[in-house]
Amino acid sequence: MKRTVATILIIMLSITFIVATFFPRAKAVDIKITYVIPTDHQGTVGEDVHVIGTINTTDGLYQIWFDQNKVVEANATANSVNATFTVPELPQGNYTITLHDFSLNANTTTWFYIDTAYHIEAKPTVPLESTEQLQEGSTVEVWVNVTGGQLNKAYVANITVKTPSNTTYWTLATLTNITDTGEGHNITIVYPTHFSGATYTNYVGTYAVAFNRTLATDKFIIGLTNFTEYHRYQTVNVKAVGYQPNENATIKIGFEGETINSTNTTASTEGVIASDWKVPSNASIGTYTVNITSTSGSTIKNPPDIQNFAVPGFDINITTKGLAGDIAANVMVTIFEKDEVLANLTNPSGSIQTELEVGNYTAKAVYKGESVGELLINVTETASLDFNCNLTNLKISVFAKVDDAEIPIPQVEVYLTSSPENRSSSTNVTGIMIANLLLPNHTYVLNASRYGASFNVTSIPTLLVNGTAVAWYNVTLITPTLTLQVNTTKPNSEPISNVTVKVQESLGGLLYEGNTNAEGIVIFNCAFGRYTIAVYDADGIKLNETLEELFQNNNASIVCRLYDLTISFRVVDFFGQPIPNVNVTLQRENVALRSSRTLADGLATFNNVTGGNLLVSTYLFNQMRPEVAKALYVENSTIIEIKLLEYVILAGFFIQTATLTTTILIVATILLILFMEVYRRRRFKPQKIPKPETE
Repeated sequence: MKRTVATILIIMLSITFIVATFFPRAKAVDIKITYVIPTDHQGTVGEDVHVIGTINTTDGLYQIWFDQNKVVEANATANSVNATFTVPELPQGNYTITLHDFSLNANTTTWFYIDTAYHIEAKPTVPLESTEQLQEGSTVEVWVNVTGGQLNKAYVANITVKTPSNTTYWTLATLTNITDTGEGHNITIVYPTHFSGATYTNYVGTYAVAFNRTLATDKFIIGLTNFTEYHRYQTVNVKAVGYQPNENATIKIGFEGETINSTNTTASTEGVIASDWKVPSNASIGTYTVNITSTSGSTIKNPPDIQNFAVPGFDINITTKGLAGDIAANVMVTIFEKDEVLANLTNPSGSIQTELEVGNYTAKAVYKGESVGELLINVTETASLDFNCNLTNLKISVFAKVDDAEIPIPQVEVYLTSSPENRSSSTNVTGIMIANLLLPNHTYVLNASRYGASFNVTSIPTLLVNGTAVAWYNVTLITPTLTLQVNTTKPNSEPISNVTVKVQESLGGLLYEGNTNAEGIVIFNCAFGRYTIAVYDADGIKLNETLEELFQNNNASIVCRLYDLTISFRVVDFFGQPIPNVNVTLQRENVALRSSRTLADGLATFNNVTGGNLLVSTYLFNQMRPEVAKALYVENSTIIEIKLLEYVILAGFFIQTATLTTTILIVATILLILFMEVYRRRRFKPQKIPKPETE
C-alpha cells in the first residue's frame, strides 16, 4: 500500500514539473523608465520633460519626483506611464528622476542634468498685441537674468544693442546672489541711457539685443508713427530725432507711388521733428508711406526716415436674405461709396466678406438679372449685416373637400414656370409645397398633377400684395371632386346588398366608406387620385379589393367570390365510410364562426359562409380537444372530405382503427397457428407397416 501511494506522489510531481516547464509563467510587469525626452537627459529650468515607463500595479497610482520635488501624481493606463512636467527651479547640476509605484512602495530612477539658461528681454512701453509702436527718441528697458545658475557664482553679462544702422552699443551687468533655486536677481537697464556712446533711438527699424552675443537674444522696433494702423479721421503722429536744431525738413505721405500730403517743418532746438496728419474721409484702404527728408541741413540718415503704415478698413460681412429670412445665395452685391468699391456674388451661405473704411456706403443687390434692393451702410467698426432683398416665398397648399372638411393632399407634383425660372417640387405630408426666393414682379403658372395626371393649372399675375413685395404669398389649390360608383356582385353576377365598401387613397389621407344598396351599388364623391377599393362583409371580413384611377367619373365593378358560399364537410372513417354525429366547427383567426353535426351521410353543411382562410375542427363524443384541425383556404362552394384515420365503423359500432388492427392481427395469428398445427399433424401422421408375406 505504501509503495502504491509513493508511486502516485512521484507521478503527480512529475506532471507538475512538466506543466511548469512547458507552460509560460505569468510575469510581473517591471517598474521602469523606458524613455525620457529630451533624449540626452539634459535641459533648462521651465523646459518640458516627457517620461514614458511602466509600473507593476495595473491602473495604479504613481508619482514622479525630480530630486525632492513631486512633479507628477496620476494613475497609470493599465501598467503604462506617460507624463509630462517642467524642470523645477533648481541650481545647475545632476538630479535624480524617480518613478514611484505608490501601492507597492517601489521605485525606479534615472538622471537629468540642469543647464544654466540665460535670459534677455526688451520691454517696450507699448503692448505687443496692439498696433501702437515706439517712435524715435523713445527709451527701452532691457531685462536680464539667469536660471539654473551655480550657487555663489557671479555672472557678468555683456549686453549689446545693434541699431538699424549696424552700430553696436554695449554695457556690462553683473548678476550676483544666485539663490538656492539657481535664479539670479533680475537686472533692468535702460537703452540708450545706460549704454556707452548711445544717445537716441534715432533710426527706424529693428534693434537687436543680445546677452554675451549669443547666450540670449531679443529685439524691439522703432518707427516714425505712434501706430502702425489708422482709420479715417484718425490723427497720424509723426516724430523723428537726430536732426540739427532748427533744421528744415519735409514730411511726405504717399499712397501707391503718389504723394497725397507734403508738410514743411523745422526741427526743435533738440533736433526733434514732429507733425500731425489727419487721415482724410476719403482715404483708400491700403499701405501708406511716411518719408522725412532734410531740406536745409546736412542730416542724412542710413537707414533713412521712411516707414509704412496701413489704413486697413474694418471687416464687414454682408448676408443676403429673402423677405422671409431665407438665405439667398448667388446674389450680386455691388457696394458704392462714390464710385464702385466692390462687386461680388454671395456664397452658398448667402455672404460676402470685405473691408470697408469709416464712412457711408450704398449696397445694391441683383438677383437673376433684376434689382432686388438697396442697403445703406454706415461703417464705424467691424460688423455683420443682413441685406433683406425683395424676394418672396410662395406657399402652395393642396387639399380636398371631404364632407365639408379640408384634407391635405401629399405627393402632389407642382410645376412652377415663369420667365426668370422653372422649378418643381412635391407637397409634403401636410399638403404644402414652398417655393423660396421668387422675384415678386413676375407671372407664375402652377401646374398641379398626381400620378402623372394634371388636375389644376393656375396663373398668378404677380406675387405683390397691394403693389408691395411680401415675405409670403399664399395660394390654395383644391383637387376636383369626381363620382365613383362601386358595383358589388357575386360570381353569378347577383348584386350584393348591405356590404361595406371602403375607398382608400393610395398615398393616404383620404378614406371614404359606405354600404351597398339593394342593387349592390354605393356611390362616392371622391377627390382626384388613385384608390384602393375594398369590400367587407358584416363581420368585417374582406371579400375582395381592387385598384382604380379616378381621374374622371368612373364605375368600378368588384366580384366578391368569397361571399355567400356553401361549404360542406364529409367526415369519413379509415375506410371512407361516413361518420354521423361528429361536431364540426368553423373558425377564422381563432374566432369561432359556427358549428354543426354530421348527418348519417357524414355531411355537415354551412350556408352563407364568407370564404378565405378558415380553420375546421372535428370533435367526437363531446371531447374538448379536436380529433382533426385543418387550415383551409376556400374561395368557392365545395365539399371537403375529412378522414378520421383513427376510427372505423364496424357493424354500427365505433371502433378505433388500432383496436381493429390489433384484433385482426390476433385472429390472423390464431388462424395461422391452427393452420400450421393441422398441417403438421397431417404430415407427421404414423403410417401402417405391411406384414411380410410368409413362404
